[in-house]
Amino acid sequence: MKFNASPENTLGVEVEAGIVDRESLALVARSDEVLAELAAPFGDEHPKAKHEFYQSSIEVITGICDTVPEAERDLRATFDEVEAALAKRGLALQPGGLHPFSGWQDLTVTNDERYRNFAERIQWPARRSMCHGIHYHVGVQSADASVAIANSLAIQLPLFIALSASSPFWHGLDTGLDSSRTKVFEAMPTNDLPPLLSGWTEFEQLMDVLIKGGAIESVRELWWDIRPHPGFGTVELRMSDAMATMREVLALAALAQCSVYDLSRRFEDGETLPSLHPWVLKQNKWRAARFGLDTMLIENDEGDNRDIKELIATEIGRLGDVARTLGCAEQLADLHLIVEHGNGATRQRREFARTGDLESVVALLLHEWETNTPTGW
Repeated sequence: MKFNASPENTLGVEVEAGIVDRESLALVARSDEVLAELAAPFGDEHPKAKHEFYQSSIEVITGICDTVPEAERDLRATFDEVEAALAKRGLALQPGGLHPFSGWQDLTVTNDERYRNFAERIQWPARRSMCHGIHYHVGVQSADASVAIANSLAIQLPLFIALSASSPFWHGLDTGLDSSRTKVFEAMPTNDLPPLLSGWTEFEQLMDVLIKGGAIESVRELWWDIRPHPGFGTVELRMSDAMATMREVLALAALAQCSVYDLSRRFEDGETLPSLHPWVLKQNKWRAARFGLDTMLIENDEGDNRDIKELIATEIGRLGDVARTLGCAEQLADLHLIVEHGNGATRQRREFARTGDLESVVALLLHEWETNTPTGW
């Protein structure tokens, strides 16, 4: 399996969002007509606005970017097109990991052979996956580096989940979790923490087994929270909820690019990258999904706990020089504001406590996206 190595730690971002009717604030199946309009100048498909599993969702992707500010310009250009096409239909983008009250039973699967086969093969876990996430691709220099970095990034995975958590409500109820999307998507047969692998050879062997055994058709169906992506030559971080503002999306993009840049240099210098026992990783992932920024994480294999907010502050400080090198110090610093004022789940719960109305929560999400300002900042 060829790994298309990247000589630089380039950045790519994929943002998923819902489509809601501005009057009902419920999800609506309108992506076909919106994407058809956007695709018209290009032929079959818009290069950066894509279908998702449900017709009530849409995905916007960047090209290969060198910096976080470049990724912002790329995303904004496409979102401007998408939002103009939605506005003329009385529709809007709904950010956040899950829609607070629309039910998956009322949604329509996109009329595409891949999605139809997916729904038929996986059934209920697929049909209820009305999730919206954000994926960060960061280029790495070799196949072996991609595996070593993915192994080590699993330590930071709970930080991404807690900072991005924005799915406390599902099917009209408060789930008690900050990131319900994490647990909903975890039911998929090939989604979970990445296994700790010895290197690229073991990764190839595992892919051979899974493909030969019929578990997956290609590496595209391997939905680990963090995975090497051979075709793009990246490590892909897939654990984050979709967030309510571009500012938050970019803050975590900075954390992703800086973290991979740092681990890449350490791998090149011959360092054995840090890791934790799989059970510790799994427990920390659960705590972040359940409690968000109000939890302790196990920071070593001896079982010592540390406040997640302290761990985030330590990472921001440790990566400060890297962020200045990569031109994303301002975006990385915004993580402090998420910690100070609360993640998306906290803001949604505050709004529901104020109004007792989940429609007002959706209205809040739309307002935050359109103003690019998290409530309280």
